[in-house]
Amino acid sequence: MGETVLYQRQGHVATITYNRPQVLNAINGELRQDMNAAWNRFREDEDAWVGIVTGAGRAFCVGADLRDGAGAAGSWPGSFWEIPTINSFESGMEVWKPTIAAVNGHCLGYGLTLVSACDFVVASEAAEFGFPEVRLGVPTIVGAIRLPGRIGWQNAMELLLTGDRVGARRAQELGLVGWVVPADRVIPEATALAERLLQAAPLAARATKEMAYRGGQLPWVDAVRMGETMRRLVGATEDAGEGRQAMRESRPPRWRGR
Repeated sequence: MGETVLYQRQGHVATITYNRPQVLNAINGELRQDMNAAWNRFREDEDAWVGIVTGAGRAFCVGADLRDGAGAAGSWPGSFWEIPTINSFESGMEVWKPTIAAVNGHCLGYGLTLVSACDFVVASEAAEFGFPEVRLGVPTIVGAIRLPGRIGWQNAMELLLTGDRVGARRAQELGLVGWVVPADRVIPEATALAERLLQAAPLAARATKEMAYRGGQLPWVDAVRMGETMRRLVGATEDAGEGRQAMRESRPPRWRGR
């Protein structure tokens, strides 16, 4: 990882920060590479159980850096048609740990695609959300794949096909944002939510999140069979035994992620 993205962990909560505040965290190739590395680090960090993503300065992320001739995707091996975008979190990298977007300002394009991939969204009262791509003559792709399932067809089409921006309160009405708070409360509220999530056994939480996703992709019987298999696997972990023991002893469980 370079300096365009920061990764910090306190206890079991990791914070990933877009760190190009001088350009409102616009994404260039370097930042995309660093962001991918940060999400890989979070996914592989055994002590990171919940992730918060935010932006340095007064914006969350304003999307692609149109002034960077190298483009926002970065360079990857393979020909044009062979390169998938699934190596990025917003485009499909599988991360089953709970994720929170702490949106401190403008959230556009790629930034909004990433937010729509997070489980929870805490937004500043001053935050704005939008997909401006159609007004620039290009389509929104991954955002168009994600958004209808998140906020419904008509609401998604309003954002995707007009290119309009909406404020935090409107985004909350649409179901995109969970909490709207004063600007100085965004990180504290996201951290408080992360602490609530840490009350759950981490492996059980990841299995539950994965089933919530897989269940919408699989036929019903296949989803149930997969879910029951995961129940047995997670039910045989040390944490499952600790949960039962803690209940018998009327004390808080001490999760270890094993």
